[in-house]
Amino acid sequence: MLKTKIYVAGHKGMVGSALIRVLKKKGFNNIITRTYKQLDLINQYKVQSFFQKEKPSQVYIAAAKVGGIYPNSIYPADFIYNNLMIQSNIINSAFKNGVKKLLFLGSSCIYPKYAKQPMQEKELLTGLLEPSNEPYAIAKIAGIKLCESYNRQYGKSHKLDYRSLMPTNLYGTGDNYHPKDSHVIPALIRRFHEGKIKKKNYVTIWGSGKPLREFLHVDDMAKACVYIMSLDKEKYEKHIKKMCSHVNLGSGNEISIKQLAKILKEIVNYKGKILFDKSKPDGSPRKLMSNKLIKTLGWKPEIELKNGLKMVYSDFKKIYEKL
Repeated sequence: MLKTKIYVAGHKGMVGSALIRVLKKKGFNNIITRTYKQLDLINQYKVQSFFQKEKPSQVYIAAAKVGGIYPNSIYPADFIYNNLMIQSNIINSAFKNGVKKLLFLGSSCIYPKYAKQPMQEKELLTGLLEPSNEPYAIAKIAGIKLCESYNRQYGKSHKLDYRSLMPTNLYGTGDNYHPKDSHVIPALIRRFHEGKIKKKNYVTIWGSGKPLREFLHVDDMAKACVYIMSLDKEKYEKHIKKMCSHVNLGSGNEISIKQLAKILKEIVNYKGKILFDKSKPDGSPRKLMSNKLIKTLGWKPEIELKNGLKMVYSDFKKIYEKL
């Protein structure tokens, strides 16, 4: 089992690197990876050639083009095309080369903007998506349906077991701190930190601060991925449906952007004021995912938000000068 050949796609990112850490801690010692320069996942021929040569037994799909509201709004074509191609190439090549177990990672943005809260798996495709990240969300929904469809068509004949996990908003070691392309936690950490060292009187945050968000530390996410992949097939399939097979992955707790900003301001020790730019979009008003199903499957998170944020800021200070 520990010598199983595992391919982690996207190992350089926050999610992929966390998966590598957890797999190694669990004792898995036959992990294969490729950088973007070594393997362009958008190139179908190259992906097929890679799988033909390496023949992994398991695949974790952590590779994706990701970003916050700003990049999703500016580059919608890139977000839908790149993500569709990456996941389609990997899933199809995995199938053609005998991969029986695969885990696809999606996002909470797959759910309708005004989905019932907390969002259960059955809320998928019940309403309109949030416009600011619709292209990305559609790509991720397609990934879920790809896994479902391969299971439905080839599950019995080829013994396929392709699973999908939908993490909530993630944060942690290896996050992206780009001034414009980052998600809310790394963006706020950088703004408050730079506000502190530059002695700024105020820091401006997009939106009203009212939206509620759920967060999960990436190390908890990685542990959940390995746990779900290791779960007995019979037990797993007992709790999912053939055409609603994805599983939410969240903490079950939510916090307003305003309250999150106050906590980070305190952790960073920034002394200035917080201003909210209400001319900028808020995104969905609320995005709490139900974690009832994954708890039923036997998993729960370990890292409490405030402790996780302290850990992240400690990591950020070590790399800030390199950004």
